[in-house]
Amino acid sequence: MQASAQFPSSADDVLLQVRNLNVVFAGDDGPVHAVRGVSFDLGREKLAIVGESGSGKSTVGRAILRLHPKTARITADCCRLAGDDLLALSDRQMQAVRGERISMILQDPKYSLNPVVKVGEQVAEAYLVHHAISRAEARRRAIAMLRTVQIRDPERVYDLYPHEVSGGMGQRVMIAMMMITRPQVIIADEPTSALDVSVRQQILHTLDTLVSDHGMGLIFISHDLNLVRNFCDRVLVMYAGRIVETIAAAELDNARHPYTQGLLAALPRVDRRQPRLPTLQRDPAWTSDEMLGVAA
Repeated sequence: MQASAQFPSSADDVLLQVRNLNVVFAGDDGPVHAVRGVSFDLGREKLAIVGESGSGKSTVGRAILRLHPKTARITADCCRLAGDDLLALSDRQMQAVRGERISMILQDPKYSLNPVVKVGEQVAEAYLVHHAISRAEARRRAIAMLRTVQIRDPERVYDLYPHEVSGGMGQRVMIAMMMITRPQVIIADEPTSALDVSVRQQILHTLDTLVSDHGMGLIFISHDLNLVRNFCDRVLVMYAGRIVETIAAAELDNARHPYTQGLLAALPRVDRRQPRLPTLQRDPAWTSDEMLGVAA
């Protein structure tokens, strides 16, 4: 589905609503304001959050799931998942949300999967945490989910350890683990950056099919503008903890903010030879309230 640049096509499509999200960490030299006034709606769509390393995009995803340390101060006028205020939930209530209603696919399965537990058992455990079923039934569901994410011979793969699977298969296992509960929202943090091009396309196809078939919302965190241009519906561009531009992915070449334009100009192109790629010139005014009006 192709959503409008700013918000989903209708209020009925909104799964997640975020208004004026701020994240502050305690630093040696005083508070570090990592995310400043971030606002967006997520519908049944693929929404990208892009920007350089340190721009705050992963911090936003972890703040929604309240995965930051207790020393972090997370505030928002609104952070609602289908009507429930995520920041007002107790720790126990939030544990029920994680994995069941919102799942997060992390960047590298080598560091996300437990190395001493079979991969199939980890997928089954993700379901058992939220449902009172037998381990035999959880195994059956896990094998079915491994098959859904295009893993061949899932019965055999179920009994493998993480070091026995390839990077692409490990990422499929991660997706299976996060999707087995059929959550409303998926947050994917650089899920394909450690994969080669052919495997990356397979993973993206798997994600696209699962999100479309089950009417989920996907937040796709990435630094790859060419990838999100072709994969996502809308793009939020972050700089220094703020959203400086919101634009339909198909219209990315028509970006108005100089930061987005600079990121696009720095991309190598196969249709035009350039002796040297432009260097992004930053302007302190980009974080001013006046400049942020370009994001609308």
